[in-house]
Amino acid sequence: MKSNRRNFVKNTALAIGGLSLGPSLVSASNMQTSETLRVGVIGTGSRGKGLMHTLGKVGNFEVTACCDILPFRLDEAREIAPKAKKYKDYDKLLADKNIDAVIIATPFGTHDEVALAAIDAGKHIYCEKTMVRGMEEIQNVVTKASQSDKVFQTGHQYHSSPLYKNVREVIRGGYIGDITAFVCQWNRNGDWRRPVPNPKFERIINWRMYKEHSGGLIAELMAHQIDFINWVLDEPPEKMVGFGGIDHWKDGRETYDNIHLMAEYPSKVDATFSCTTTNGYEDYQVKILGQKATVLLGYNKATIYAEPSALKEKGFVDGVSGATLKAWEQGEGMTIPAPGDDPTVDALQQFYNSVVNGEPVVSSLETGANTSKCVQMALDAVHGGEIKYWKDYPELKFS
Repeated sequence: MKSNRRNFVKNTALAIGGLSLGPSLVSASNMQTSETLRVGVIGTGSRGKGLMHTLGKVGNFEVTACCDILPFRLDEAREIAPKAKKYKDYDKLLADKNIDAVIIATPFGTHDEVALAAIDAGKHIYCEKTMVRGMEEIQNVVTKASQSDKVFQTGHQYHSSPLYKNVREVIRGGYIGDITAFVCQWNRNGDWRRPVPNPKFERIINWRMYKEHSGGLIAELMAHQIDFINWVLDEPPEKMVGFGGIDHWKDGRETYDNIHLMAEYPSKVDATFSCTTTNGYEDYQVKILGQKATVLLGYNKATIYAEPSALKEKGFVDGVSGATLKAWEQGEGMTIPAPGDDPTVDALQQFYNSVVNGEPVVSSLETGANTSKCVQMALDAVHGGEIKYWKDYPELKFS
C-alpha cells in the first residue's frame, strides 16, 4: 500500500486495555431536524419492500407513493404503507409534486432509465446497487446527475456502516501492516428463486436469472465487496479475470449459478471473490490479509487475528490489553468495536441527513459509478473468458 497509508495515529485507534475507535469513527449520523422526507418507492419487490420496512425504523420518512408493474406487489407494499398512492407508471409517480425523494429498487438493467427520469423530475435519489449497467448508460446518468443540485446516493450500504468505516480506518492507518490480499466470499445454498404465482411473471419476478436486466451474482452480491475494496484502497482494480457457469441449477436461467473472480489493483494488492448457490458454509465474509494481522469481516462483526511475528513488535502490541495479547498468542481474535448492526438503517439515515441537513454523501454518485464500471469489467471478463483492463474502458467524466 502507499506510504501515506502506513502512518498510524495510535490515539485514534488504540486505547489502553484494547482496541477502541474514537467517537469520530464510531458514531453513526444523527438526525438534526424533525423534517419529514416524503418518499416514493419505485420497484416493490423483495428489496423495495425491505427498504420500506427499514424506513420505518429510521424515522422522519413517509412513504407517500409506490410503483410497480405487478398489481399484487403494489398491494403488498400498501400493507406496509397503507396511505401511499399506487402507481403502475413511474413517470406518473415522478410527476407527483408531493414527493421529495425516490428509492429506485427496480431490476438492475432499468436503473438508468428510471434514474434519468427521476433527475429530470427534480427528485433526490437513493438508487439501489449496482447503480447502472453498461458504460454508456453509466456515463449518461453521471452526466445528468452531476448537473443536478439533488442528492444522488447509491445503495452500497456498507459505505455507511460504522463497523466498515472503523475497519477501513484500521487498515488505512497501517495497524495490520501492508495489505497483500482480500479474500471474499458470499455463498448461499439454494436456487435463488422467488415464488411465481403465474408462469407469465417468471422473467419479471426472477429477473436476476435473466441477462436482459441482470448482472447475476456479480452485480447483486460481489458488487458490495468490490465497492468496499475500492473504498479501502482508494483506487479501482487494474485488471480482472474470472469464470463461472450454469453448473448446478438446470432450470432455464441465463445468469451463472457460481462465479470465481480475481482482481489486481495498482498498489499490487490482489483480491479474489467467489459466489456459489450450492453451499452456504460461512455465508458472507471478507478476509483482509496484512503483513502483521488479518481482519475477518462479516455482516456486522470484525475480528483482528495477529501474525505470530507481529507479537514481538513493540509498536504493534502497545496499548493492547494483557487479555488480548494472551488471546492473540493462542491464535484467537480481537473484536473491532462499532455501534449498530444494520448497515441499511445507517445508509438510509445518511441519505436523510444528506437531503435535509446537507451532509456529504458517502456512497456517492462517483463511488457508485466506479463500482458499476468494475461490475461491467467483471461481467465482460467472466463471459468473454479473458483478462479485462480498467484502462481499456472509457474514463467516466464527472462535471
